[in-house]
Amino acid sequence: MSKDNNFIKGAAILGIAGVIVKILGAIYRIPIGNIIKTEGMGYYQTAYPFYILLLTISTSGFPVAIAKLVSERRAIGDYKGAFKVFRVALTGLFVGGILTSLFMLLRAKPIVISLGNKNAYYSLIALVPALFFVPIMSAFRGLFQGRHNMVPTALSQISEQFFRVLSGLFLTYYLLDRGIPIAAGGASFGGSIGAIIGTAVIYIIYLSKKKEINEEIRTSLISEEYPVANIVKDLLIIAIPITVGSAIAPIMDTIDAKLVLKRLQSINYSEAAANELYGQLKGFAQTLINLPQVFSIAIAMSLVPAIAGANAQKKKKEISTLIGSGIRMTLLIGLPCAFGLFVLAKPIIGLLFFNNTVETINNTGEILQYLSFGVIFLTLVQALTAMLQGLGKPLIPVINLFIGAIFKVVLTYTLTVIPSINVKGAAISTVVAYAVAAILDLILLGVVTKIKFNYRDIFIKPLISSIGMAIIVRLSYLGLFNLMGTKISTVVSIFIGGIVYVILLVITGTITNEDIALLPKGDKIGEKLNKFKLLK
Repeated sequence: MSKDNNFIKGAAILGIAGVIVKILGAIYRIPIGNIIKTEGMGYYQTAYPFYILLLTISTSGFPVAIAKLVSERRAIGDYKGAFKVFRVALTGLFVGGILTSLFMLLRAKPIVISLGNKNAYYSLIALVPALFFVPIMSAFRGLFQGRHNMVPTALSQISEQFFRVLSGLFLTYYLLDRGIPIAAGGASFGGSIGAIIGTAVIYIIYLSKKKEINEEIRTSLISEEYPVANIVKDLLIIAIPITVGSAIAPIMDTIDAKLVLKRLQSINYSEAAANELYGQLKGFAQTLINLPQVFSIAIAMSLVPAIAGANAQKKKKEISTLIGSGIRMTLLIGLPCAFGLFVLAKPIIGLLFFNNTVETINNTGEILQYLSFGVIFLTLVQALTAMLQGLGKPLIPVINLFIGAIFKVVLTYTLTVIPSINVKGAAISTVVAYAVAAILDLILLGVVTKIKFNYRDIFIKPLISSIGMAIIVRLSYLGLFNLMGTKISTVVSIFIGGIVYVILLVITGTITNEDIALLPKGDKIGEKLNKFKLLK
């Protein structure tokens, strides 16, 4: 098999695993939200961003760095050096795992008190084992990826998420009688169980490959030793920029946890009331905003190698076509999801989180209406980041997201203390943050590539189709509500909206052959659609 085929196969394996993991993670929040409701989701979401931040710092850049160095050493026949990279990285990540987990263990109580949500203690402390095991797992993932074997990473990702969901749901339900704070801790502990299982799976695979690796080391062609100091330096040079970029979103969420709760309490919300509002925002509304990412991430993953290849060959026309199709396909996902969530915000919350009070459903629906427009910009940021990475400009989206984060902090601090806005201020600030990042990415993408965008095809046509769909969906819901009730009319309206949206896309000539080509099996799908003359 050629290197290109190996790469495509590896990317496909990780892509499929990533989609499965995302779907499982998104679905997980819905039953959890119905068990522990907004109070428990407030505790869970207070702990989770801080855990993700520490995890990002200790792991995000290292699997990539390990994979790169292992691959490079193996390419020159230095199999001994390649394995030494893994051993040095594993040692460092093992120490890092001990330090981060000890930090969380010893500082959990002061952290939740400083955040103004002391009942989130169980949720935070339950994640301590995960902070130890995930860095170890990331070292093994880097080793196998450097050996161009993506299956172990995919299997560990899927098993980790599957057992996180299974154990988290069981523990949440089992511990509910002991109080919602402890039940929320059970939901968090699912993450630790998942990390333990994921680490065990990839370690078992490693043991099965150990004989092969040892044999490879014995045939090493390079006798010169790869010094530990050089390995550490090379790992850090690669890992630090990736870690900085990956840490911005968790930092934004961590800031949210502290700012929102404290600012709400400053306008006389009790700790419990502030926590419930925070649970509505992050546990319910934000969950739905993250669902469309399952599809937009798949497009982003396809764009990086496609644009990188075209850029390496200096094919400007192909780059322009890929960028235009990438933005349009992203908007074809983001726009209908945003408008659909806006017009059916309360019915969708009632459908999914039915075990909550009418007041909670209505209030969360209002939050979702504000937050819904964030789908457009969040999915755009993902696609534009992929494009800039493919063009060899990875720092541009990192800087732009950091600028967006500044806007978020200022607006969250300012808006959440206005009583009539309260937690919705955090939703507005999230939309603005991603809007700023997306607009800056788009402007600088134009500067880098000198592309003139076809605004009618890329932006206007998808917008018209999405607005038309949203109007029909809203009218359908209002017409069916008295006949079928809230839940059935919501499902039927969504189904009608999907059909209407496809019809409008065909009528307006929005989808092209180039767009379909970005999808998995896109060529075959395009052939079938062309038979019916449904594409331009």
